[in-house]
Amino acid sequence: MDKKLENAHNLYLRGIRDGEITEVLTQYMGETYTQHSTGVSDGKEGFAQFFTDFFKRNPKRDIQVVRSFSDGNYVFMQVYQNLNDGAAKWVTADIFRADESERIVEHWDVIEAYKDGGKHDQVFGSEDFEDLDKTEENKKRVRLFLVEVLQNHATEKFSEYVADDIISHQHEITDGSSAYQEYLQENNVEYDFIFKVIGHGNYVVAYSQALINSRAYAVFDIFRLQAGKIVERYAVTEPIPAKTELTNSGKF
Repeated sequence: MDKKLENAHNLYLRGIRDGEITEVLTQYMGETYTQHSTGVSDGKEGFAQFFTDFFKRNPKRDIQVVRSFSDGNYVFMQVYQNLNDGAAKWVTADIFRADESERIVEHWDVIEAYKDGGKHDQVFGSEDFEDLDKTEENKKRVRLFLVEVLQNHATEKFSEYVADDIISHQHEITDGSSAYQEYLQENNVEYDFIFKVIGHGNYVVAYSQALINSRAYAVFDIFRLQAGKIVERYAVTEPIPAKTELTNSGKF
């Protein structure tokens, strides 16, 4: 595990799980901390203030990093949170940016309520990273899929990028490429801004803004690829707040 990935893990586990805020601020964050998480004010002070109150509201915190990787100076993490013995359960997808010393200086996230049931779990599943020599190739494939198909509506190219038997961990979508296409069409899904695409071998993560039934959402797509096609997908979505409700510079 490289240092920036270790720092991101510690921010979550030592900080948010264990409550060691001072340790996070002094050992894992850089001199500054730019925040894009809904409801959390910018800066290291904003982080400390938010989570001090969070600990009071949630004295019991089971937090698990399900999958994570680094790509350049970015770190991706997908996390499961069980608070107060199941009173609230959440899935988060996070991207952290590290500085030259590999300390964390910027954070983006999307958080969604964890849903029990479904054929495939919303967050738990395959975790093995393979094809490490194909990271850039797979990132390119995903970006082309997002731009050509989900942004520019070249639906005739869908099968070029998505396997017929794709596994879906989004409970609104059953397995198979037909079900994925039907969901996109029935909910008028349009990706109007692809912010970041990062990857590690056969896993590629995209953070985007999408319109779903004309409402703007921040969306993390977590794709697993095989032989150049998307064979498995996780998703985390969150409505984008109105500008008047922001406590920082916004989701992107």
